[in-house]
Amino acid sequence: MNRKTLVLPAVVGLLTPVLAACGGSDSGGSSGDAIVVGTTDRFTASSDAPAPLDPAYAYDVGTWNVLRQTVQTLMVQPRGDGDPEPEAAESCGFTDSGNERYACKLRKDLKFANGDPVTAADVKFSIDRALAIKADSGVFALLSTVDTVETQGKDEVIFHLKTADATFPFKLSTPVAGIVNPKDYDKGKLRDGFSVDGSGPYTLQAEIKNNEMVKATFTKNPNYQGLLSPKNDKVVLESFKDADGMGTALDKGAIDVMTRTMAPDQIRKLQDDTDGNVNLVEMPGLEIRYLGFNTGADSVKSVAVRQAMAEVIDRGALVSKVYGTEAQPLYSLVPATITGHSNSFLNKYGDPSVAKARATLDKANISTPVKLTLHYTTDHYGPATAKEFDVLKQQLNASGLFDISVEGTTWDKFRPAEIKGQYDVYGMGWFPDFPDADNYLAPFLDKDNTLGSPYNNSEIRNSLIPASRREADRLTASKSLTDIQDIVAEEVPILPLWQGKQYVATRDDITGSEYAMNSSSTLQLWELGRGVSG
Repeated sequence: MNRKTLVLPAVVGLLTPVLAACGGSDSGGSSGDAIVVGTTDRFTASSDAPAPLDPAYAYDVGTWNVLRQTVQTLMVQPRGDGDPEPEAAESCGFTDSGNERYACKLRKDLKFANGDPVTAADVKFSIDRALAIKADSGVFALLSTVDTVETQGKDEVIFHLKTADATFPFKLSTPVAGIVNPKDYDKGKLRDGFSVDGSGPYTLQAEIKNNEMVKATFTKNPNYQGLLSPKNDKVVLESFKDADGMGTALDKGAIDVMTRTMAPDQIRKLQDDTDGNVNLVEMPGLEIRYLGFNTGADSVKSVAVRQAMAEVIDRGALVSKVYGTEAQPLYSLVPATITGHSNSFLNKYGDPSVAKARATLDKANISTPVKLTLHYTTDHYGPATAKEFDVLKQQLNASGLFDISVEGTTWDKFRPAEIKGQYDVYGMGWFPDFPDADNYLAPFLDKDNTLGSPYNNSEIRNSLIPASRREADRLTASKSLTDIQDIVAEEVPILPLWQGKQYVATRDDITGSEYAMNSSSTLQLWELGRGVSG
């Protein structure tokens, strides 16, 4: 079979796969042979993060991709994205005109993998637990609009919200809202280690070495009741230290699927090859990269320093030198394909200009060159990150206005240090919890934000975010969303850099690859099947 690049196009804000891979997405039946999926995501337990797979703590795309296979949520984002649909629930919906009361009825005979019944009380326990633990990852903030959770009988749960929240159904599809068994999870503390128990489509067996999960074996849960239809009996997710090792494993047939994060040169090589037994699927992506600032730190406390960086950095050159066609410049926290996007940074700063940046710093009486260290993670966002930060360093230093150094740190140390405010300037990525503009703004700008940032704009928090959430029609919410993006461009607590595409490479006997990952980079391992090679 010829190697192909299957490009799955986007439509007006929602990204929908329309082109099937070889054999079609439903043609691969179950097989006794586990499908082996490679990833460069690392899963480490440490003193700073001892409970990486607890739904009340986990808040990165890698750990969420483990939880989505195992812990069931009331709602789920369907194939091709779109509005969430009932999963553990039989039905869900707002029961008032103000979007402040949301009720769900559970499916009949819903069970945890161990056979225990799943009840409305378990749902309440799970939500209340995440809110009570208030983990420093900030994931609980996704549920911040919940006031109280009420149960009626064994199968009905009602969420009373503090304020209107049209995005609440999406939030119930995220792992922090995953239903856990009170027998397995303590109400008042996190569950350390790599054990996960739930009612999702798979059970998990983890292989641990040196406090790191190197393999996760997902076995089909016979008690599963829900919307999803697993097309395999077993999937193994194997963690690789780097993209080269993952690519070698695919070439040798040691793995069947290669997911995030591939190196740009690997992607280009697969795109250029016309023959072989590996297919490359290109998918719309909603991943963004940005520089974050500890706005309380002396070095970047002045908005002029942050604005000058925004005026110097050339996103087009950065993308061209590092990522090529795999990314595009981004001028807002909200990606260009999401309803409510505004090119706020481009509108304010225009093309890169050293002269403008110098004038900005002079007006604020900032002495130059401004000395800063840019921090990045060496092993979380792919092998091109080091080159990206080298290019940023070159651009800023070439202006003569900055004296930049860069420092790379592994994710298990980088993330806790960032949360504690130990970095003045740092590079991060964001994979949305759900495809809505609110999820690119509130997690960074609202109270209890995921970055632990001291930045606080009262208009954003008290007026604009609540106003945007009152609008069920997201086009109607655009005015509030645009105002938020304009304020971010003016005050620069975060500096957006680029928006990326995403890719999956599979051997040609694997079916369902076009649905293996949705636009939020969620692995949907239940979609993979094994067909016929050739």
